[in-house]
Amino acid sequence: MKKINILFCCMGNICRSPTAEAVFRARVEEAGLAQHILIDSVGTHDYHIGKPPDTRAQRAASQRGYDMSMLRGRQVEVADFSRFDFVLAMDCDNLGILRRLCPEMQRGRLGLFMEYASRRHAEGEVPDPYYGGADGFERVLDMVEDASEGLLRHIQKTLI
Repeated sequence: MKKINILFCCMGNICRSPTAEAVFRARVEEAGLAQHILIDSVGTHDYHIGKPPDTRAQRAASQRGYDMSMLRGRQVEVADFSRFDFVLAMDCDNLGILRRLCPEMQRGRLGLFMEYASRRHAEGEVPDPYYGGADGFERVLDMVEDASEGLLRHIQKTLI
């Protein structure tokens, strides 16, 4: 079975993309597929390289049983586009940045994470909770859990 590599991306890699990494990793482990799926997260900007996820994101995730404490921010590199089968942005702004950085031959790997969500949400992007309150981090978790389940179903049906 081929190993599948998934990369989640937001702006700073301290809120949305590490949340997606932690939630999707938990779903993959529950499905017994951890040895077949590599999961990572990045930011398009260099604001938080080497920093742990936002404490509010960690708190919200922890309350739902997800551990983000070992994650550290990093910035996307051109090599990521060849290493990862899926490069999933949390929003259209970051998807646009990824498109500009990504070699043309690998642009088919790019997409929005919410394309995998099954429930209807008000928007097709995961909103940045950084400047808001705790409810924003809960909303992000709701959206990420939904999209994670859809992404895992997609992988199980089409790639495994």
